[in-house]
Amino acid sequence: MVRRRLPAGCWAGWTAALVGLTLALAGFVGSARADSAPSDFEAGNKLYEQGKYSEAVGVYERLAQTGEVSLAILFNLGNARFKAGQMGRAIAAYREAERLAPRDPDVRANLRFARNQVEGPSRPASRWHRWLGALTANEWTTLAAAAFWLLFLLLAAMQWRPALARRLRTPALAAAGALVAFAAGLGLTLANDRENPVAIVTAREVVVRAGPFDDALSAFNVHDGAELTVLDRKDDWFQVSDGGKHVGWLKREAVEVYGETHTLRSGAAPRS
Repeated sequence: MVRRRLPAGCWAGWTAALVGLTLALAGFVGSARADSAPSDFEAGNKLYEQGKYSEAVGVYERLAQTGEVSLAILFNLGNARFKAGQMGRAIAAYREAERLAPRDPDVRANLRFARNQVEGPSRPASRWHRWLGALTANEWTTLAAAAFWLLFLLLAAMQWRPALARRLRTPALAAAGALVAFAAGLGLTLANDRENPVAIVTAREVVVRAGPFDDALSAFNVHDGAELTVLDRKDDWFQVSDGGKHVGWLKREAVEVYGETHTLRSGAAPRS
């Protein structure tokens, strides 16, 4: 597999061992596969290599819409969109790829590079959201389940062999703490996706209005690729914020909304 980037612009030992073991069992969720339609995938790669970025976007988008979405397809789609000048849509693709593989260095590098090209106000990613996004929902679930079963086995051993109770108390407490932490991480991850949708601007430049009307006063301008927090919705308008002093309304047609339903469900060489 070819991997290239766009040009650069304390818990107890028991808990640490638990994290390492369960992540190893979970594996690399976002492993790049395009087995469902190899011929179309290779056709998209060929178009990309030929510099036909818009045509490559069309191929990758059709593959993404089949439901057989892989990290390779999303990563290549983001690259093709970026090369085609579709900054906002490229960021949407990279965000979806990051959701599948939050620790993939190529995805993170390309997403960071694309974000650095965006002009004007855009919501910065908080440390809190970056911490939550370090693991996928499936990984949080796996960790929580592993902590639960480890705690169950330790408590069962303490009941079965009372002589071991004192020795097992510390690891049992560590497992209980890990269970609470991992369950909280899972809950917060799911709540964040559901309650904090992000509007990614996909038009070259958009006037954000003071109200949900075409003739409302201009509040501020945003550019292709800006990521804004969705605060409210009225008909075909979204009330958005850049996380600072800018708040206003923009039309649905100017954005892709990432959060409630991930966007892709409705220069770098590609991965192969």
